[in-house]
Amino acid sequence: MPAHEGHHRSYDAVIVGGGHNGLVAAAYLARAGRSVLVLERLGNTGGAAVSTRPFAGVDARLSRYSYLVSLLPRKIVRDLGLDFRVRTRNVSSYTPVERDGRPTGLLVGGGERRTREAFARLTGGEREYQAWQRFYDMTGRVAQRIFPTLTEPLPSRDELRLRVDDEEAWRVLFEEPIGAAVEDRFADDLVRGVVLTDALIGTFADAHDPSLKQNRCFLYHVIGGGTGAWDVPVGGMGALTDALATAARDAGAVLATGHEAVRIDTDGSAAEITYRTADGEGAVAARHVLVNASPQQLAVLTGDQPPTPAEGAQLKVNMLLKRLPRLRDSEVDPREAFSGTFHVAEGYQELATAHAQAAAGRLPTAPPSEIYCHSLTDPTILGPDLVEQGYQTLTLFGLHTPARLFDRDNDAVREELLKSTLDQLDAHLAEPLADCLATDADGRPCIEAKTPLDLERDLRLPGGNIFHRELSWPYAQEGTGRWGVETRHANVLLCGAGAVRGGGVSGVPGHNAAMAVLEELGD
Repeated sequence: MPAHEGHHRSYDAVIVGGGHNGLVAAAYLARAGRSVLVLERLGNTGGAAVSTRPFAGVDARLSRYSYLVSLLPRKIVRDLGLDFRVRTRNVSSYTPVERDGRPTGLLVGGGERRTREAFARLTGGEREYQAWQRFYDMTGRVAQRIFPTLTEPLPSRDELRLRVDDEEAWRVLFEEPIGAAVEDRFADDLVRGVVLTDALIGTFADAHDPSLKQNRCFLYHVIGGGTGAWDVPVGGMGALTDALATAARDAGAVLATGHEAVRIDTDGSAAEITYRTADGEGAVAARHVLVNASPQQLAVLTGDQPPTPAEGAQLKVNMLLKRLPRLRDSEVDPREAFSGTFHVAEGYQELATAHAQAAAGRLPTAPPSEIYCHSLTDPTILGPDLVEQGYQTLTLFGLHTPARLFDRDNDAVREELLKSTLDQLDAHLAEPLADCLATDADGRPCIEAKTPLDLERDLRLPGGNIFHRELSWPYAQEGTGRWGVETRHANVLLCGAGAVRGGGVSGVPGHNAAMAVLEELGD
């Protein structure tokens, strides 16, 4: 709702920010009988998990920022009675490459036989496929044991290690750089690269970074749902946040859009939240405040010293095509290749080179990226006329493009990077992508690109980091609190992606912040 009229002066809980985590918290607390107010700066709820029509006069509702679902526990969907579904992709990935002067590639999915044959076609034998099976059997077992803990109080490191109950897996994922495991288990450069990509989504790191931030990224990408599968949200990502907003409202929560929280004053037991609207300032009292914003914004609101932002490092591109492009590798149907994750310039050495160039302050000469077509799995995001004409969407996520590279001229560098990224894709196509792009009502190509600086401006993501800060291990450490959402203010909780076990579209921080409040209240 726009600037809300006549909301109460006091609530059991005020939630700052109406992104998906804030809506999860609001729904849980309201369903428990608590009075809840959500203050959202923008004119709509949803945060980064929204669907929009970015191209003028075109009936295509795209997941503009976040775009796939893996980390959302079914428990949250069931608990809140959400009208929300996902669809599984039959193909996991396709990675094109030129070998011995001919176009080929690796298709993972479509059944065990096809995957085995694809590995043999690329590598000439069984070794890499068998190594792949062993490796992902291991991560699958870890996923089954860790994923259920995300909505429980934080385990200690030792407790989680006992739960994993696999010393080799613990060493590979938690103790040594993931690059060591990749190099030890796989011989083919392309296979190595496909494995490594899950460690680099939105994370600017080398395979051997001693900080292990790449391991933390990898872990969250392989444990989702207890399987590691990344699914397509039916109706687009906005379908999830629309369902969450409905659940929160139906339970009695008040959602006030156009209300920007500007200050939180608290003595640890009661708080006052000052907000700004188009009509001026107001204030509301609360017993608890849940902040669905970055740790930096939390510090600004409470008057604390903000932590150093973690740099974002991605390019997000949304496209609408008149048709899918043909591939140089004629043995693969584009409808299969693009239904999963289409890896571009993501061989192991290519990723290392791109990282080294970006770390030296230069745009990668061969920018790595991964692409998928939402509409192949879920055509409902397109209007009936577009579906009938064979239109398709493409979502591209570029790696190793840290925010620092855009400081000199965001617009110019964005265009340079976009061209270079699409050139890498074109190298594997039998026709230029530009020939396949649809045009909007004004005759402009249907393509938009967002850099880390664009995300910082549009969504207030510090440094453009999609996780709000570097991902954390899913166990308790000094200062993390019981649920991983606690702050130094007893009645102020962090329920956004920057909480422990935050990041991605999961609802986990929202669930855990709500549980922390209800636990304190004895519910």
